[in-house]
Amino acid sequence: MQRYLRNCWYMAGWADEVGPLGLARQILGMPVFVYRLADGSPAALLDRCPHRFAPLSMGERDGDAVVCAYHGLRFGPDGQCLHNPFAQRIPAGATVRAFAAIERDGIVWLWGGDPGAADPALIPDFGFVPDGPGRRSVRGYTLMKANYEYGTDNLMDLSHIEFVHKGSFAGDGVIFAGEHSVRQDGETLHSDWWMPNIPPPMVAQGLVAAGETVDHWLRMRWNAPASMRLDVGATPHGAPQSHGFDIPQAHILTPANADETHYFWSASRNHDLNSTETDQAMIDLFRQAFDAEDKPMIEAAYANVKDNLRSGGDFWAEKPLSLGIDQGGTRARRLLEKMIGGEAAHG
Repeated sequence: MQRYLRNCWYMAGWADEVGPLGLARQILGMPVFVYRLADGSPAALLDRCPHRFAPLSMGERDGDAVVCAYHGLRFGPDGQCLHNPFAQRIPAGATVRAFAAIERDGIVWLWGGDPGAADPALIPDFGFVPDGPGRRSVRGYTLMKANYEYGTDNLMDLSHIEFVHKGSFAGDGVIFAGEHSVRQDGETLHSDWWMPNIPPPMVAQGLVAAGETVDHWLRMRWNAPASMRLDVGATPHGAPQSHGFDIPQAHILTPANADETHYFWSASRNHDLNSTETDQAMIDLFRQAFDAEDKPMIEAAYANVKDNLRSGGDFWAEKPLSLGIDQGGTRARRLLEKMIGGEAAHG
């Protein structure tokens, strides 16, 4: 049975996905209904009435409450039943699980554990995601039919770019001239590539004159359970990094269940800020990379072991080969296991 880290924030969706009708989405194996209160702040309830289990998302709103469409029970944002249309008495057990929910950086976050323990300070910083002065972002979503940790493996090991992304981001082998490092800062992991004095890869075309070289970097930051920021940058060889460019990206994975993952991504730029053509070109490029290249590979890899995992095995029982460059994903798995184990030990 899949165990999840509870005392952390999971991305439920982009803020603009939570419109007047709310958002129904499976998260951590549970149906969840996210909606907005009268003041615009998000609220989230288990999307299941305790009477006959109808989805509350099929119901109506009554102020900040949600009315079940099946038999009219009304629930407040704290999950307490406020009204029983058949009697004045509220039946025992007429409650729905409520989740702590916060909107920040254009993202709606849900706390996986006790709402009373929710700590907003633990929300990872994705301040670059919303458009701002000198910054324009595009974003997207895909449902990946694989366990979320297999997506983390992929993102924390960017050496796969040269093989999987030949139709999008591959850099003619430049990553093999680079240096890979993994470091841990508290419960944050960094998996970085530094590629100095190389011919400009596709992402850096036009940065220097013909025949000149660049210093190129890929920096991935991981926070549990699977919220990642990638910085892709380059500068003329030997020049300060501020003389080049840096493209921050969000790669945030939320488990729908043990076998499916919500993959949210964004990328920002500091040029052509009002160009819808540039927006579309970036969206097309990332969809090619994530939907047509990453997704089939990750799904196929997970399918190869899923039955074994379902029968009681785990990732390590499959004896995955280590190549060194995959230590970012390995350490993320180990750290996540330690955090989940710590929660279990403390009840």
